[in-house]
Amino acid sequence: MIVLKATQDKVLAVLQSVSGIVERRHTVPILANVLIRKTGNALQFTTSDLEVQIRTTAELGGDVGDFTTTVNARKIIDVLRTMPADMTVSLESSQDKLILKGGKSRFTLTSLPAADFPLVQEAANFGPAFSVPQKTLKQLLGQVAFAMAVQDIRYYLNGILFVAEGNTLSLVATDGHRLAFTSAELDVDVPKQEVILPRKTVIELQRLLSDAEGAIEIQFASNQARFRFGGMEFVTKLVEGKFPDYNRVIPKSHHNSVTLGRAPLLASLQRTAIMTSDKFKGVRLNIEPGSLRVASSNAEQEEAVDELDIDYGGDAIEIGFNVSYLIDALSTMGEDMVKIDLADGNSSALMSIPGNAHFKYVVMPMRI
Repeated sequence: MIVLKATQDKVLAVLQSVSGIVERRHTVPILANVLIRKTGNALQFTTSDLEVQIRTTAELGGDVGDFTTTVNARKIIDVLRTMPADMTVSLESSQDKLILKGGKSRFTLTSLPAADFPLVQEAANFGPAFSVPQKTLKQLLGQVAFAMAVQDIRYYLNGILFVAEGNTLSLVATDGHRLAFTSAELDVDVPKQEVILPRKTVIELQRLLSDAEGAIEIQFASNQARFRFGGMEFVTKLVEGKFPDYNRVIPKSHHNSVTLGRAPLLASLQRTAIMTSDKFKGVRLNIEPGSLRVASSNAEQEEAVDELDIDYGGDAIEIGFNVSYLIDALSTMGEDMVKIDLADGNSSALMSIPGNAHFKYVVMPMRI
């Protein structure tokens, strides 16, 4: 049976859309494979790592009929990548093998039985569905994902908190040293739901979501989340645990405030970061009426000092930060201006966008 027959670019795009979660080395060998299920003209491709499952449906020619198999996802993608985009390729079944043809090339791939492929058991009781534009969710994820923890022993920090309540969707990420918060309006009112999406799921969603028009439908269950967009269905386990009370972390009464250009501040921090050591990424900020001085040094006794003119009339403050944390936040903001609220040299700083209550970034100071 000819399972599919189409141009290389179409086949490769479909396979790449589901292959991001496939592990190269897995204790369960079949999880390195993609499940291919043909029903009539429609081809369904499914991948899983037991915690995340991605499925997409496409029509890619070939014979009409019913057929299922699994084949190594990386191998078939690697082979397709070597072929021209406009070349017609075909995939044929032959006993327990699949034959991939393109031009005068022919590749015989071993398949494993579809019945052995462990599909994720989907929750029976998903909550009400709500939609946001793909572009909006991609933007929200980009504004907070950098603040996620990486393999923290506090496992509930290794992901992003989603809070849907009323007509607002809020996303929060923190690694204990910094916290990023962002939100967007929904078209519908939804009952309050709080879930923590795992880090791997967040990274995969960022890869798959596009800036094109089109909505993403979101549903939460007690232990799963489901996303549907652009002909794809994405099901993921959730992180269990209690996320920190982010409202208590966000400062509300800092009496010193400065608004300045985002790009000049970012450039100044990037310059002074060159003279920090790899282990100790500290920079010292001296804020005084009219000026902001950024300074750094390292173990070789090298120093950097950079000064910016600012419109500021508050207290003189000297405060230290991990420069990477500041650069990460400023790099994700697209606006021209940034507002920084401070209390003193020992309290966390609040960075926000003037006139925009949707984005807040909190960073703890460090001793220098």
